[in-house]
Amino acid sequence: MNPGIAFAALAYLTWGLFPLYLKQVASVPALEVVAHRTVWSLVFSLAMLAVLRRWSWLRTLSAELLWKTALSALFVAANWLGYVWAIATDHVVDASLGYFINPLVNVALGYLVLHERLRAAQWVAIGFATGGVLWLTWQLGHAPWISLMLAVTFGLYGLMRKTSPLGAIEGLTLETLLLAPIAIVALAWWTAQGQHALTDPAHTGWLLGTGPLTAGALMLFAAGARRIPLSTMGLIQYMSPTLQLLLGVWVYHEPMSSARLIGFALIWAGLAIYSADSLFKRPQQVSG
Repeated sequence: MNPGIAFAALAYLTWGLFPLYLKQVASVPALEVVAHRTVWSLVFSLAMLAVLRRWSWLRTLSAELLWKTALSALFVAANWLGYVWAIATDHVVDASLGYFINPLVNVALGYLVLHERLRAAQWVAIGFATGGVLWLTWQLGHAPWISLMLAVTFGLYGLMRKTSPLGAIEGLTLETLLLAPIAIVALAWWTAQGQHALTDPAHTGWLLGTGPLTAGALMLFAAGARRIPLSTMGLIQYMSPTLQLLLGVWVYHEPMSSARLIGFALIWAGLAIYSADSLFKRPQQVSG
């Protein structure tokens, strides 16, 4: 259990501070940033596999594994796009809300898909989170769609990685390999149109760096997800949205009204109930 917790904690620490990095390329269109993240993550992953000489997994590929990995690639690409766009357009607080909701999305997916048993406290926690989302919807006049999209896509990605037989590096390599043709064609088109960001040396360095940073964090996450229960990931994930919220409010000065704070408080209450229940449950009550 301990190695899985350590891997997950490092991944969430990286993601928590990632807005500081993405703000450096905020003027680059989100689609182009995601395309670069895909290509350079693939390059980094292939280099890691070459160093480790881990190619035997290629013999285990099947049609079923390919379509399942294509699904996880779709979920992570959608999550990347939403997150990059949120940071670039000064929605860091909304992004943090998505990742506060995500642990309880994990619980719900564990119940619906993996048939993990939920205790009464976990149902109450989900109820508080739902109440928080409904309150924000009423206050905003529309659902907090940025937050919900990030929570659901990353929850589904975590579910797919949890059930994948591939290791962390292998899974990420196959995901980015499936996404790379689309990314490469898009980058080639933007280059032909003279609309790419690599003409700026500073942007070039930041975009190239998204590869190892993204791949490293996702490898840590996948390694953690495969070693600990899906619901346990929620306990560790609080680190990431907390850092993002602090950055959004104190560094980037995004608004946090009292009405908005009430919605956050309801979700935090749900997380507190869930956390307390997870920490004090008896061993024989473990879900699943």
